[in-house]
Amino acid sequence: MKNVGEVPQEELATGERSTRNRVARSVLDHGPSTVADLAKRLGLTQAAVRRHLDTLVHENVVEPREQRVYGTRTRGRPAKVFALTDCGRDAFDQSYDKLAADAMRWITERYGEGAVVEFARERIEGQAEAYRAAIDAAPPERRTEALAKALTRDGYAATARSAPVGEQLCQHHCPVAHVAEQYPQLCEAETEIFSVLLGTHVQRLATIAHGDGVCTTFIPRNTPQTTHNASASTAGRNPA
Repeated sequence: MKNVGEVPQEELATGERSTRNRVARSVLDHGPSTVADLAKRLGLTQAAVRRHLDTLVHENVVEPREQRVYGTRTRGRPAKVFALTDCGRDAFDQSYDKLAADAMRWITERYGEGAVVEFARERIEGQAEAYRAAIDAAPPERRTEALAKALTRDGYAATARSAPVGEQLCQHHCPVAHVAEQYPQLCEAETEIFSVLLGTHVQRLATIAHGDGVCTTFIPRNTPQTTHNASASTAGRNPA
């Protein structure tokens, strides 16, 4: 990760910047996190985590948000979570965004939006061969987890977790998030291929490209695993 802002020599000497980068990296890998989450994950005190987060907020690397709740909200005030800003994501590995966006714009102007859709589908289908192999090697109850691990190897920092009546596939990082803001066809093609790979209807609940902290896809439980009539849905959500 690139350092953001000037770093006093005394900070470098004490390793403060290194720890701060670990905090930011943990938010990247695991998505929006509470102070308690980060402290447990990194083996730090909550006071130390708050101190690093205060600096990261000041540097515009992370920002505080109200925790997003899916399903029934429990009583009490939701915990505050910290998510990466666009600036924070830029500090990792999105240096080719402008080049990619320029290329997509050229395709659109030269060949029309249909060519962008075709490109998006062919791109994700090329990646999907490795995902398909991982899913086919897993038992039915571990297929979403297998897909998450395969996505992580491609830089998406993905996890699978249980949800009411199904599972959620969470991608905590998106290497093409800035381009997908302008070209949601990339998100739509990805959702479609998840549906085909898992053999069931899936629903995209949130995307990093749309401003959410995590790309979240819902996969219903106890649905026959067949590729026939599988469909992807972005109901109630602009996919990018």
